[in-house]
Amino acid sequence: MEINKLMEWNPWWENKGLIEKFKGKHRPQYDLLVNSTGIKEITIITGIRRAGKSTLMYQMIDNLLKKNSPQQILLVNLEDKKLTKDTLDDIYQSYRENINPEKKAYIFFDEIHKKDGWESWLRKKYDLKTNDKFIISGSCSYLLKKEYSTLLTGRNLTFEVFPLSFEEFLLFKNIKMNKSSLKKNLLLEKTKLVILRHLKEYLNLGGFPEIVFKLEDYKRQILKQYFDDILYKDIIDRYNSNSQKTKDLALFLITNFTGLISLRNLRSLLGMSYDTIKDYLSYYKEAFLFFTLDHFSYSLKEQKTLASKIYCIDNGLRNAVSFTFSKDEGKLVENLVLVELKRRENDVYYWNAKKSKISGTPEMQSISKRNKGEIDFVVKNTENALIALNVSYTNEIEEREVKALHEFKKLFKKTKELIILTKDLEKKEKGIKFIPLWKWLLV
Repeated sequence: MEINKLMEWNPWWENKGLIEKFKGKHRPQYDLLVNSTGIKEITIITGIRRAGKSTLMYQMIDNLLKKNSPQQILLVNLEDKKLTKDTLDDIYQSYRENINPEKKAYIFFDEIHKKDGWESWLRKKYDLKTNDKFIISGSCSYLLKKEYSTLLTGRNLTFEVFPLSFEEFLLFKNIKMNKSSLKKNLLLEKTKLVILRHLKEYLNLGGFPEIVFKLEDYKRQILKQYFDDILYKDIIDRYNSNSQKTKDLALFLITNFTGLISLRNLRSLLGMSYDTIKDYLSYYKEAFLFFTLDHFSYSLKEQKTLASKIYCIDNGLRNAVSFTFSKDEGKLVENLVLVELKRRENDVYYWNAKKSKISGTPEMQSISKRNKGEIDFVVKNTENALIALNVSYTNEIEEREVKALHEFKKLFKKTKELIILTKDLEKKEKGIKFIPLWKWLLV
């Protein structure tokens, strides 16, 4: 292959100072990822398109340039149409022959799933102990979880990149929080007002990194383009799905986010077959566009037979494309909390007493029959202890929110913590922690 194709992607070969314009803002929560160039395992970066995977790669390259020659670093975005006919072997051999014949190489393949057989090729290089460190990325969880799971087991370290957290959003606005002051309630009222103003913006515009710096008039249009890119590049092109049906179902789900979804009901509403809806839903999840939550139960059968709840990866994306004329503040807050729980790598469920068919002692069955409450999020930790969390974005908390938490704890003895996220109310009462949303997001 022509070496010029590679030189386009690697301007530091001629002037390493050019990396400055690519490396973006520092995201401290991904320091472990950025520093992973020092381990031999293949670094795999997953996450929704436009979340910042490529920028983190540039930050890794910036670090490497401080101790290595520019020629030791190769970056290739495999979505480049000029590389369509070139195999990974073609790219690797051209680089090794023309740029770096002998020294250790740090090789970055962005959107690697564009090349068939990539996992077998990587495994061979790894097992032959070539003098290379590979860093790869992709915006499809199917490719970067299922396919490599057998071929690359024990040979990789995987990181999932999300759009900005609220803490990162503030950092991008040059606002740094003192967590010690937050925990001790020593925050100045002026600072708190700034936080609340930015929370409103974050709640509605979401956390895609580039959106933070765009002019207000263009943000919605750019988010719509993100949505189309995800659908067409990560779903329709890959799975050859029907473009209109793929978009129609996605728009229906994104408009009805935080709600229960039943495949049978969707079949009736949208006139699609059960199997088509099931397949498309899996494609959306694989492209990181949606999350689904199962009903919490110790019975796997109950967990899988009851309807799931649907959530969107980003509020801004949802607001830009959904068919809605209201702000849906309560739903936006609930969606934001779910994404944050996922960002923190929690195992999350929802629970609804009316839908639960709890078996157990007569006492438990009696409590279950009387209980009509709902729990927005049930979080299970590594010790299988439970946290029950309700979201009530107000300071006037309804009694049913409190009652639901207490009754859930009676039914599930492993419940260790009860939380209600509020607008600004903070206290601990009757075993429940009332925490302002802004504070929970930052502490």
